[in-house]
Amino acid sequence: MSINPSQTPGYLPKASVPPPPPPAYAPPPATASGASRVGILFGAVVALLAANGYTFYQVSQLKDQVSKYQASVQQELDKVSEANTITSQSHRRSMDALRDQLETARRQANMAAGAAKTEALKKVDEAKAQLEAEQKQAQEQTNAQISSVRASADTANTKIESVGTEVTAVKGDVATTKSTLEKTIANLQRTQGDVTGQGVLIATNGKELAALRALGERNYVEFTIHKAKQPQKVGDVFVELKKADPKKFRYTIELTADDKKVEKRDRTINEPLQFLTSKARQPYELVVNDVKKDTIVGYLSIPKVLTGR
Repeated sequence: MSINPSQTPGYLPKASVPPPPPPAYAPPPATASGASRVGILFGAVVALLAANGYTFYQVSQLKDQVSKYQASVQQELDKVSEANTITSQSHRRSMDALRDQLETARRQANMAAGAAKTEALKKVDEAKAQLEAEQKQAQEQTNAQISSVRASADTANTKIESVGTEVTAVKGDVATTKSTLEKTIANLQRTQGDVTGQGVLIATNGKELAALRALGERNYVEFTIHKAKQPQKVGDVFVELKKADPKKFRYTIELTADDKKVEKRDRTINEPLQFLTSKARQPYELVVNDVKKDTIVGYLSIPKVLTGR
C-alpha cells in the first residue's frame, strides 16, 4: 500500500528548485557578423541544455529521497499497525480470560451457596436427631432412676422393719448386758488402797475389767511383763519385774514414775498398788492378776483427769 507523503501528519514538502537563470551574455554589437551570431546562439543552447540536465538531476534526486521517505514512513506505519493489532488481540484475550474467570467464580459461588445451605440443613437435622436421642436417653434414665428409687424405698421399708426388729432385740440384749454388768460390778472385790486408805474396786479377770471400763471413771492399760534387764513401759510409767513366785502368787517389782524409782517388794495378786504422780490428783493403781514363771499379768488404772497437782 502506497501512501502519499502529503497525507502524512507533519509532512512538509520540499520547495521546488527553480531553474538556473540563463547565462548572461552581451548583446552582439550591431556590427557583428552572422557567424558570430550562430556561435553565440549555440553557446546559449548548450548552457540551456546544461541547466536542464542539472535540473533533471536534482528532480531525480528529490524523487529518490521522497521514495525512501515514503518507504520509511510506510514501514513505521506497518509496525504501528502491527503493534496495535497485537495489543488489541492481547487485550481481547485478557478480557475473554477475565470474563471466563468471572463466570467461573459466579458458578462456584452459586454452587458453594447451595452446598452451604445443604450442609446447614444437614447439620440442623443431625442436631435435631441428636437432641431427640438425648431426650429419649434422659427420659429412660429418669424412668430407671424412679424405678430404682421405688425399689430402694421398698427395700428401705423392709430394712426399717428388719432394723426395728433388730433394735427390739438389741434393746433386750442391752438390758440383759446392763443387768449382767450391774451384777458383775456388784461382785467386784473392794480392797483398801495403800495410799488413800479407802476401798478400791479391782478386777480379777477380763470380764470384770470390761465392767470397770464400762463405768467410764478411769482408763485401763493391760500389761504382760517379763523379767528382763530393762524396765517395760506401761502407760506413762515404767515397770521392771525383779522376782516372781508362781507357787505363792507373789512378786516384786520396781516402779519408775516422775523419774523416781520405788520398789514394791513381796506383793500378792489382786492387791492394788497405789502411787501418786505429778500428772494427776488421784493415785494410779497397778493390779497384778496372775503370776507365772518370770512373768506377771495385770493392768494399770489411770485417772481420767490428768492435771498437775
